[in-house]
Amino acid sequence: MKVSALPPYPQGRELLAGKTVLVTAAAGTGIGFATARRCAEEGAAVMLSDKHERRLAEYAAQLSREIGRPVPAEPCDVTREADVERLFARAVAELGHLDVLVNNAGLGGTAELAAMTDEQWSAVLDVTLFGTFRCTRAALRHMLPRGTGSIVNLGSVVAWRAQAGQAHYAAAKAGVLALTRCAALECARSGVRVNAVVPSLAVHANLAKVTSEELLAELAEREAFGRSAEPWEVANVIVFLASDLASFMTGEAVSVSSQRS
Repeated sequence: MKVSALPPYPQGRELLAGKTVLVTAAAGTGIGFATARRCAEEGAAVMLSDKHERRLAEYAAQLSREIGRPVPAEPCDVTREADVERLFARAVAELGHLDVLVNNAGLGGTAELAAMTDEQWSAVLDVTLFGTFRCTRAALRHMLPRGTGSIVNLGSVVAWRAQAGQAHYAAAKAGVLALTRCAALECARSGVRVNAVVPSLAVHANLAKVTSEELLAELAEREAFGRSAEPWEVANVIVFLASDLASFMTGEAVSVSSQRS
């Protein structure tokens, strides 16, 4: 299969000018940090969160240097309600209010169902689904009274397409999409939108460390473009959903992939 050329990195167009954005699991080389960077490039005031405190400080400092303005950061384990409450209180204190939440925190893993332990199942569900629930709930308690806001959740193509060894992750991501739709209906009359992006494969340095080259090549071949997405290509869609350009979109799961079955 011929591999399509990578498009040029986009220029900022002030799509999020004047808005405030909180991104979870944003310390690293993946979709979270790419989203934080793209939001900042589009004019937003951005705050980062991540479970890994040292790495979070490093990436917040890196983004601050790149954009030339402070980037607040707050450690948070999304499996702990006290952490989540502290995160959102700090976000409001630092940013003044919260316009956009990007729920990027998730946990994967590979295990055949017959051999999967309760602990493996619960760990993935607690971060990926329950963590998204906890952060969405905290954001809504701030956004609903203001009558405005946008939440973008990270789904996965495995919520639509079966993959061996991924029962826990697929169940969690399918739950995220269902949560997205239900929350969207509840919040629409208050002016708050809730959508999801559904990527398949976005290769970055951390993923490459824990995934074989053979598997990455196999997954890339399934894509119509013959390559994986760059994290910033997924981030572009997140920026769109967060922006006023998507003002009539809620409860949607937008595929950033050619894989639907």
